Amino acid sequence: MRFFSKYSLILGLCLSVLIMFSSCGSRKNMVYLQPDSTQMTTLYEQYVPKIQVNDILTIVVTAADPKVTAPFNPVSTMATSNFTQQTDMALKPTYTVDEQGDITLPMLGKIKVAGLTRIQAIEKLRIELGKYIKDPGVNMNFNNFRVSVLGEVARPGSFIMPTERVTVLEALGMAGDMTIRGVRERVLLVREIDGQKTTHRLDLTQQDILNSPYYYLAQNDVIYVEPNKAQINNSKLGANTNIIISIASLLITVISVLTR
Repeated sequence: MRFFSKYSLILGLCLSVLIMFSSCGSRKNMVYLQPDSTQMTTLYEQYVPKIQVNDILTIVVTAADPKVTAPFNPVSTMATSNFTQQTDMALKPTYTVDEQGDITLPMLGKIKVAGLTRIQAIEKLRIELGKYIKDPGVNMNFNNFRVSVLGEVARPGSFIMPTERVTVLEALGMAGDMTIRGVRERVLLVREIDGQKTTHRLDLTQQDILNSPYYYLAQNDVIYVEPNKAQINNSKLGANTNIIISIASLLITVISVLTR
């Protein structure tokens, strides 16, 4: 029995050491934005998201005289194919970009906004509204700027962003950051442009990610953090736990019988 106890202790120790080493990761694989020779810049102006088909835009027209804006800010509980209502503190006119890339506004009719940035679309509307209102103002926001974060993060899910100026790191932060098992060098970004889905790999351990056209996110982007090899191996081990326990029990039983 003394040999049996000693053997069980050694077996348990070996398994513990194996699990510990399989879970380890080096600092190089864990730290974000490690310095390199690349000049660190953020080029948001070049990569600002563009309005796309099926985007939902809240648009409120303002002016010095609120009465003149009433025809452009309809209040209705009815919804049409390109006009719905969102209620927060007040009812706000909300428009869906149709398949042709247009929104239809009261009195103005169809206005093409797909392919424009939010700022460009605001300026275009101001010019059109200037035919009816002196010095009009336009408040425009995305209602569907959604980003999904999946895989090895603390809280995977879809998140509605309050602004279109959001980075991949901010999205990961909303998801509770990557777990220690996430591969930071190969984060997958799935983006849809003009109906075509594209995939891109991001190395978040390098500072030059700040120069990437994918550092700033677009609406409906999907971020996937894949597990490292240790996590995959652990998953395989977990799937076969019952088999391993059965084999270990059998071995211990045989050793116990032989050492009596």
